[in-house]
Amino acid sequence: MRPLPLLFAMLALAGCSTAERLSRIGRAPDMAPITDPTRAPGWQPVSMPMPTQQEAYASPASLWRTGSRTFLRDQRAAAVGDVITVLVDIADAAQLQNRTNRSRANVENMGLPRILGLDSSFTRILPNSIDPSRLVEATSDTSSDGQGRVQRNETVTLRVAATVTQVLPNGNLVVNGRQQVRVNDELRDLGLAGIIRPQDIASDNTVKHDRLAEARITYGGRGTVSDVQQPRYGQQLLDAILPF
Repeated sequence: MRPLPLLFAMLALAGCSTAERLSRIGRAPDMAPITDPTRAPGWQPVSMPMPTQQEAYASPASLWRTGSRTFLRDQRAAAVGDVITVLVDIADAAQLQNRTNRSRANVENMGLPRILGLDSSFTRILPNSIDPSRLVEATSDTSSDGQGRVQRNETVTLRVAATVTQVLPNGNLVVNGRQQVRVNDELRDLGLAGIIRPQDIASDNTVKHDRLAEARITYGGRGTVSDVQQPRYGQQLLDAILPF
């Protein structure tokens, strides 16, 4: 095979990921543009169970309106397009260890020294060295030893500004945020989404990540360091198809 067709075949096997890496050789990863998350191809409005709506009415000589959450309005996020800071502080640790031992030994003996007087005919059918008292003898010995251990520690501490993309009928806010940081040729990408209650927003317009319902927090990156940490596409292919 000629070198040029061989090169084209190797590039075809590499797939889109390798083609993208080849296209940015010598330059840093491109940062994503700031866009409206509601216009993304995979974005869908959130639908959650809602309480029964109460009809708002004004009471005479009253400063309080039915359905109001605060007496004086502050600068907390409350409407679509408002910005809120999400405090991500994840410190998870998990340790699991299991051990199982099992062993079993069996010995079985069976013989027919006398059976209706037919034992004298055994030598006609069976070899002369047959012993009728030890016709069948079986032994078995099995053992198994299994051991498993999982130990994981994760720590992520970040502050991310997110945008309110939707206000649910009960007043809860759907937030979506993304942050990218590029240092030299390495790009770090953080994304989060979830649902928060206005009551959980602090006076400085921040909310903790453990107050997000349906929280989706992603932290990853791409660049020269991340590329080295990934197995080559040939190794990934073998890992997927080899049964052993």
